[in-house]
Amino acid sequence: MTIKLHCFGESGNSYKAALALELSGLDWQAVYVDFFGGAARSPEFRANLSVMGEVPVMQDGDITLSQSGVIQDYITEKSGKFGGTTPAEHREVLRWILWDNHKLSSPGGLTRFLMNFLPEDKQPKEVIAFTQGRLKGAYKTLDTHLEGREWIVGDGITNADLSCCGYLYYPEPFGFNRADWPNIDAWLTRLSETPGWKAPYDLMPGSPADRA
Repeated sequence: MTIKLHCFGESGNSYKAALALELSGLDWQAVYVDFFGGAARSPEFRANLSVMGEVPVMQDGDITLSQSGVIQDYITEKSGKFGGTTPAEHREVLRWILWDNHKLSSPGGLTRFLMNFLPEDKQPKEVIAFTQGRLKGAYKTLDTHLEGREWIVGDGITNADLSCCGYLYYPEPFGFNRADWPNIDAWLTRLSETPGWKAPYDLMPGSPADRA
């Protein structure tokens, strides 16, 4: 049975789940959600897919899951990939997913949205400066951790990598410059050279160009 991932191209959290599905080899398809048109916040979406009114949402037969980290964990359960090779590694993968969700993806997604999807006269400059400062600390943490490492946990790609990269491949500017963080840059290059890897707008439907 084909797994369905309700998502849209601009969503870095959707990208985490979509990339995990693509690299896992599982049979899946993307289902476009018109997020900017309010589809995810509609009563129908909340009743039938996710009361949280967010994407991504994954459907696999009778199983419906929301939140990218939970979906990634399900993909690991089903494919045997990306979860680490020992219980200790699995805990470390979870630690980095939780760190990413709180310290990296959350302010990264917010900053990117404020800078690129709001009219310039409505952009809160002080908020953007604050979140960029928080992000700089997160980049430093990740770059330091990747010194001498190819992957965040263990000797191969895990959900830690697929979570932390979620917003870092997008072309829209939000204050992240790969050249400033050489270990992150090398890690993102390794990941993008993995067979089957695709950039967000090549992997999921929907992009800013569609709304231009």
